Amino acid sequence: MLLDDARFDTRAIHAGQEFDPTTGAVIPPVYLTSTYVQDGIGGLRNGYEYSRGGNPTRTALETQLAALEGGIRGLSFASGLAAEDALLRTVLTPGDHVVIGNDVYGGTHRLVRRIFGAWGVRHTTVDTSDLDAVRGAIELGTTKVLWVETPSNPLMKISDVAALAELGNEAGVLVVVDNTFASPALQQPVALGADVVVHSTTKYLGGHSDIVGGGLVFAAGQEELAEQVGFTQFAAGAVSSPFDAFLTSRGIKTLGIRMQRHSENALAIARRLEGHAGIEHVFYPGLESHPGHELAARQMSGFGGMISISLTGGAEAARRFAESTTLFQLAESLGGVESLVNYPSEMTHASVRGTEAEVPESVVRLSVGIEDVDDLLADIDEALARL
Repeated sequence: MLLDDARFDTRAIHAGQEFDPTTGAVIPPVYLTSTYVQDGIGGLRNGYEYSRGGNPTRTALETQLAALEGGIRGLSFASGLAAEDALLRTVLTPGDHVVIGNDVYGGTHRLVRRIFGAWGVRHTTVDTSDLDAVRGAIELGTTKVLWVETPSNPLMKISDVAALAELGNEAGVLVVVDNTFASPALQQPVALGADVVVHSTTKYLGGHSDIVGGGLVFAAGQEELAEQVGFTQFAAGAVSSPFDAFLTSRGIKTLGIRMQRHSENALAIARRLEGHAGIEHVFYPGLESHPGHELAARQMSGFGGMISISLTGGAEAARRFAESTTLFQLAESLGGVESLVNYPSEMTHASVRGTEAEVPESVVRLSVGIEDVDDLLADIDEALARL
């Protein structure tokens, strides 16, 4: 059968992962090389000249990324922010305007506000789950990018990708969706109309907390942009290393089954947390009480492994909870097989304090791993008992 016709889990395992034709090795070799012998000056073998410009292991991952998201081309970078930077630097010039969600990863907001702001790019922060607010924030002719993160980080807001894509198309604005929290196993922004999808491959795609990486996937119709960003990738050089690319590809092969377990565990924990006297609010789209539940159920095939909670005791209780768990280890990042707890106000989102994207001090974020759910529930119960 043609791989293009294969279902998600099959594409995750086989796209870009053809066996080695020389030895028959099932797993393609890792090409730990910086340069390539030429057959005469300019006689490149399969286009490879220097590994900043291209490397077979990175090419395999980029093929895999495009197949996962249903795009026409994927690009792999040294980090998620490197991917974001390459895209924005290619698209924007001084005087341009960006519309960005008011609940996005702190590093994304910092990049737009401080790096591109210093370059003369303006931005407006809005709740992207409010279509009227987004429509009002777009400046015709000046707004070049609509940046959407759904589910958002850390308050798990759900934005309507299809509606925002339609709005962006009408206004001539590039619609970029950060699909890191959902992963392509649960959500397909390209199929919903997004122009570009961005990932921190450090998270669910790699899935084992042992690499740092980022990726972009371009929808059909964005071939020219993909070529331009590919040039920026080459010229600026923030590419993923061959070994990081290999580890990411290996992680992707189990993405589908991991996301099922992440989602099952997270839903069980969210239900346990909801209604607890020490918990003011549970932010998880799998709960029917979540305002975006019905939309998430339509545009996602599962609700993911990320939960945030607001504690009734405010900052003091949030800190105590975050420092009281055992299996949930206190650390930044997310999406690995192990469970993590994070205090966004002073960790992942410290850079946005005092801005429109500031995270309340009462909020704690959980990255629910794939451990036995009863053990995770016991860990949560013990931490709650210390409040």
